[in-house]
Amino acid sequence: MKTLDRFLKPQKQLAVLIDPDKLSDNQYAEISKIAGEAGVNFLFVGGSLLTSDTLFRCIRILKENSNIPVVLFPGNTYQISRNADAILFLSLISGRNPDMLIGMHVISAPYIKLSGLEAIPTGYMLIDSGKPTSVTYMSNSMPIPRDKKDIAACTAMAGEMLGLRLIYMDAGSGADVTISEEMIRFVKGSIEVPLVIGGGIKSPEIAEKMLIAGADTIVVGNHFEKNPKEIFDFMDVVRKVNGQ
Repeated sequence: MKTLDRFLKPQKQLAVLIDPDKLSDNQYAEISKIAGEAGVNFLFVGGSLLTSDTLFRCIRILKENSNIPVVLFPGNTYQISRNADAILFLSLISGRNPDMLIGMHVISAPYIKLSGLEAIPTGYMLIDSGKPTSVTYMSNSMPIPRDKKDIAACTAMAGEMLGLRLIYMDAGSGADVTISEEMIRFVKGSIEVPLVIGGGIKSPEIAEKMLIAGADTIVVGNHFEKNPKEIFDFMDVVRKVNGQ
């Protein structure tokens, strides 16, 4: 099954985000084993800025320890590896930085095509989280104000009309404030493609509220770095919302 088809399933899902810069080899292995036992749907790999040459080793270890699809969540054109299963081909549709809208894509497209990676066209939207984040700084773009649900919805609709297959709204790593349930509900009601939500999801209770509001896939990263066994608690919430 193609990775995109997994996103299109009519059920709620959990993606565990792994930053190759932050963890050791043993931690990669531990998180991937726990994720496999818990039934996690995706392993996302990437970061706003990688300062060490660990991407390829990280992906290898993840795949050695689980059968979960490994999806690249790249912060730049250097974060490409043919060993992953797919790559989110991110267009930063919430910003006005042409490099992030199309410029980097032109550079990376031939490498991705040669790699054989499944490219998933994804509309990436930054939502204000109450403080500057790595991704807003590195992307040189302003996030959508968290109380402007109409701007978020129109941006998502435009992305869908352009043919993007996923919409990913992100408050950023370590966000002080998560994306509001009201905005999630409003955006989800405006589009038909799957809605992915990330940033600041620090508890199963928050995850449950976001899933009920309309998130199709939630992405959790920082929280699991220190609390990997809580992956089981988050997956229990996903199953509960799915009625399982």
